[in-house]
Parts: sequence; structure tokens; C-alpha cells
Amino acid sequence: MNFSQLTAFHAAMTSASLSDAAQKLGRTQPAVSAAIRALEDQLGLTLFQRDGRKLKPVPEAHYLLTEASALLSQMSRVRHTMQSLREGRAGALSIAAMPGPVSMLFPRFVARHMKEDAEITVSLSARSSVQIAELARAQSIDFAFADAQDTPEAETLYDAEILSGRCFVAVHGTHPLAEARAVSLADLDGMPMGALQAGHVHQREVLEAFGARGLRFRPVIESQTFLPILQFVIAAKCCAILDPLTVAHVNAAGAAMADVTIRPLAEDLRYRYAILAPRFRPVSVLAETMRAAWREEVLRLMEELGSEPRVETPPDGEDG
Repeated sequence: MNFSQLTAFHAAMTSASLSDAAQKLGRTQPAVSAAIRALEDQLGLTLFQRDGRKLKPVPEAHYLLTEASALLSQMSRVRHTMQSLREGRAGALSIAAMPGPVSMLFPRFVARHMKEDAEITVSLSARSSVQIAELARAQSIDFAFADAQDTPEAETLYDAEILSGRCFVAVHGTHPLAEARAVSLADLDGMPMGALQAGHVHQREVLEAFGARGLRFRPVIESQTFLPILQFVIAAKCCAILDPLTVAHVNAAGAAMADVTIRPLAEDLRYRYAILAPRFRPVSVLAETMRAAWREEVLRLMEELGSEPRVETPPDGEDG
């Protein structure tokens, strides 16, 4: 038995005539009749009594109809599922992101890209960038979003695409710098600042930039991410040099961040993000589609902010 024979038999059993069955299937009547005869030959059983062009099913045909209906229904479900998988509308997605984007921007993006008829299950983890790199090395996620690392050792277990954008400065709305069109590092000399924790790649680059200009960087609050620091900016306790996606978060938060004023940083100090993909984990269409869409979303958000986004190439031999 094959699919063509079963569909011909099912159509003949559920149609008023053989010509109706042929029309339902979009096949010729001789082709449907030949498929039914081939099925009978394989089964060694006559399924219909024939009176000219009329077919009268024998009792055994009614039993086969029950079985054929179940088989065809199951095959239809499998075909639908495989089509959904091919189109990225079905499947399981295991993803991770660092604490800042995972609080709103990243899950909002995933939710918006799950179509109404999608059959998708999502496992979303919030991890530090170092932990995310470990997940990628272990091939235990489909893709992830983290801070770009500057580790010297070459990575062979995952690929990393680096996206960067110019940084911004956050000040309280009543701060004198809120009136400036752009804020320079010299404007922040000796100012109370919110900063990422010591050892973070971005924080090291900020300190280097201040030091190279003979300026004093004075941190009064340190945090793993910028989101908690923003509460100190709202309270007029400090200023902060922010990454572009945190600025996108501020803009999306609306009234909750009304007291925060964002200004471009005059110097081209860039924040680097990484989209990580395990190198030896089978890639589903869903994961590949979602990862590519997130890449475009990050670039779009930075472009809208005027952050001059660009895709950077890691040094040779340093993927990730």
C-alpha cells in the first residue's frame, strides 16, 4: 500500500461516484480506478463490486476505510508539522541572553516573532555573558546574546558575530549636561558616575579612554548591568555611559524613565555585543530564522538611535 492508493480508496469510499472521487483528488478517473485496482492486487482482496462505473464497497472495505482514515489523518498531521518546521513556525527554541536585554528587549522580540499559528516552545535563560559562553561551548543552546569578550584564546566550539554601536550618556533631567547636544568625556571629568563592575570589557575601555585623556573617572555605584544604575541616575546621584540597547530600553520604558535624559557621547567609544551560536549543535530553521531576525533587530535599534552600528569581524582564530 502507498499513499496514492490509500487516498484513491478513501476518496472512492467517501464520494458519490468515481468521477466525484477523481475530481476531489484532481486526478483522472482512470488513474483513480487504476490505483484502487493496484491496492486490491496488493491486498489480494476485492474491495468493490463493480457495476459499470459504479463501485459498491464490500464489508471488508469499510474496515479498511477506518484504518485508512486514521493513517491519512496522521500523515496529514506529519506533513503539516514538517511544513511548519521548514517555515520556522514550529519547534523548540533554547536561547539565552545577558540580564539587560533579557529583561525586556529580547523576550519582546521573541514574542513578536512567534506567529499566531506557530507551534513553538521557548526556553529562555538569563545568564551572565561568561555563563552564556559556557552554554555555547557545551552546545546546550540554539543561540544567545551577550557582551563580546576579549579573551585571547581561540574558540573552536562556537561562532560569535560581533555587533557594535556608539555609546551614550545618561544624566538626570535637571543636570546641566542635559542641555548639551552631546557630552564629551571631559564633561564627565570627576563627575559621580555609575559603572559596570571592574573587569567588564566595557568598563576597562571606559577607564582607558579617561586615562588616555588625563581625566578622572569617579564611580559611586557599580553594577553587573546598567538597569540598576539608571535608578541612581533618576535619583540624580550619578551620570552613566550607556550602551545603545540600554538606551533603547530607556526609550521603550516611557514614563518610568521620564527623569533620565540621554545624550550622545562625543567620542566614538563603542559597545560590543555578541550573538553566539554553538558550532556543533544541529541548527533548526526556527533557530536560524530567529537568530538572523534578532541580528537585524539589534542593528535596527542602534540605527534608530544614531549609534552608527556596524558588524565587526573577530581577529583571525578568535571566534567568540
